Amino acid sequence: MTRKTLHATCLAAALAAAGFWLGRTTSVEAQSKRVFEIRTYTAHEGKLEALHARFRNHTLKLFEKHGMTNIGYWKPADEPLAKDTLIYIVSHPSREAAKKAWDAFRADPAWQKVRTESEAGEAIVKKVESVFLEAVDYSPMK
Repeated sequence: MTRKTLHATCLAAALAAAGFWLGRTTSVEAQSKRVFEIRTYTAHEGKLEALHARFRNHTLKLFEKHGMTNIGYWKPADEPLAKDTLIYIVSHPSREAAKKAWDAFRADPAWQKVRTESEAGEAIVKKVESVFLEAVDYSPMK
């Protein structure tokens, strides 16, 4: 399975499973600016469980603190991606809000402490890919 196919599959699953999250915005104007972000993390060999622990124990709460909405988190079921890949989707009120949220997250002393402690001198993440998505006018979920 290619990463492109995997992204499409994850997005479809996320939108189906998390419809109640997507409907939380009530303003039509706010819905039209809302963006989703699919992020794919490739962990260094043997570091995937450490990455999961960091997200499970810290990262999701920090994302919420900085205005990101956690939609869903997945691990690929098939090799070779199953051994080193984490895929997730977050949403933001707008592209500008996404930039501000990521900047605030990266500057947060709590995140910096968690990252330093979890890496213990050795990086966990080898590569990060990010794709921003905007709902089309005919999408049932915006």
